[in-house]
Amino acid sequence: MFDLDKWQEILATIRQNKLRTFLTGFSVAWGILMLVVLMGSGEGLANGIEYQFRDDAVNSIWVNSGQTSIPYAGLQPGRSVRFTNEDHDTVARDVEGVEHITSRFYASGTLTVAYQGETGSFDIRSVHPDHRYLEKTIVTKGRYLNDLDLAEYRKVAVIGERVKDALFATRPAIGKYVNINGIPFRVVGLFRDEGGQSEEEKIYLPITTAQKAFGGANRISMFMLTTGEADLETTDGMATGIRQLLAQRHRFSPEDRRAVFVRNMNEFFQRFVNLMAGIRIFVWIIGIGTILAGVVGVSNIMMIVVKERTKEIGVRKALGATPGSILGLILQESVFITAIAGYVGLVLGVAVLEFGARALPHSEFFVNPGIDLRLALAATAVLVLAGAAAGFIPAYRAARVRPVEALKDE
Repeated sequence: MFDLDKWQEILATIRQNKLRTFLTGFSVAWGILMLVVLMGSGEGLANGIEYQFRDDAVNSIWVNSGQTSIPYAGLQPGRSVRFTNEDHDTVARDVEGVEHITSRFYASGTLTVAYQGETGSFDIRSVHPDHRYLEKTIVTKGRYLNDLDLAEYRKVAVIGERVKDALFATRPAIGKYVNINGIPFRVVGLFRDEGGQSEEEKIYLPITTAQKAFGGANRISMFMLTTGEADLETTDGMATGIRQLLAQRHRFSPEDRRAVFVRNMNEFFQRFVNLMAGIRIFVWIIGIGTILAGVVGVSNIMMIVVKERTKEIGVRKALGATPGSILGLILQESVFITAIAGYVGLVLGVAVLEFGARALPHSEFFVNPGIDLRLALAATAVLVLAGAAAGFIPAYRAARVRPVEALKDE
C-alpha cells in the first residue's frame, strides 16, 4: 500500500542533501544516456550498412570476366575471357543451389534513346527476366520482361521512372515506342528501384533481342545468380564450383583470380553482420559499465546515508520498527533515486538521438539512428533492479543494527 509518511521522509532526506542526491542521480542518468546514445548510434551504423546493400540481393554471386594472368596448359597469360550464352546455361544447369540467374549484355558505343523529339542517353541493360530479383526492381506499371520476350526476340523495354519523366513528362508511356539507336522498342513496364534515382535512369531490354539488334552475337558481359537460403559455407562452395566450371570451359587455371572475378555477396554481407554484432557487444559493454559505475555510486551514497542515520534507525527499532520496515525504507529511497535518474537519462538520450538525426548532414553510412522501444523499457527495468541491488547491502546493514549500539553511535 502507498505509505505517505515514508514518502514524505524520503523526500525530506533528499531535500536535506540536494547536492549529494544530484551527483548520485547524475552518475546514473549519465550512464543510461550514454547507453541509449551508443545503442542508437550503433543502430544508425547498422542501418547505414544495410542501406549500402539496398539495391542488390545480398544472397547473390556476381561473376565478371577478366584476363588470364598466369600460363596454363601451354597458353600464355593476357588472354581475355569472354562469356557466352552457353556459360550462362551451363552454370544454371550444372551448379546446384541456383535460385535465380541472369546475364547482362552491354552494347558497344553510345546508345541514344528518343521519343517524339525528346532524346537522352541512358544506361541500357540487356538481361534475363530473373534480373529483377538481383536488382530488387519494383515494377510500378505494366510488367517486367518474361521468357516469351527472350524466345521470340521481342522489341520491348522496361524503363525507369526518371527515364519516363525525361522522355514522356506527364504523358503515359506504356504501349508507346522509344527509339534506341533508331530501333523501336515498345514500353511494356515502368519501374522504380531501392537504389535511388540513378538506378531509375536505366532501361531493361531482353538480352536475346539486344544481342541480335546491336551485334552482340552470343556474347554476355557478366552474369549473376541468387543462392536462396543457402548458408555461407554452401555459397562459398558454389562460387568455387562456378570458377572451376568456367576455368574448364575457357582453359585457364582455377587459381587464376584475374581470369574471372567471382564476388560472393553472401560473404561480404556476413562480414558486415559480424562487424555490427561486435559493435553492438562493445556498445553494451561500455554502456553497462557506465551504468554500473553509477549504481556503485548509489550504493556508496546509501551506505553514507545509513551511517548518518544510525542513531535514528536505533530509535526506530527501540520504538518497535521491524527490520523489514527499515530494509524497505532504504531500498525504496535507492530505487526512487535510480528510477528517476534513469528515466531522465533515457529521455535525454532519446532527445540527443533525435537532435542528432536532424542536425547531422545526410550520410549513406549513418541512417536513422534510434533505439527500439523494447530495449529502452528493458534498460529502464534493469535500472530499477540495479537500484534495488545497489541499496540492498546498505539496507541489510541498517536492518541488522542493534538499538543499543545505534543509540551509542556518535
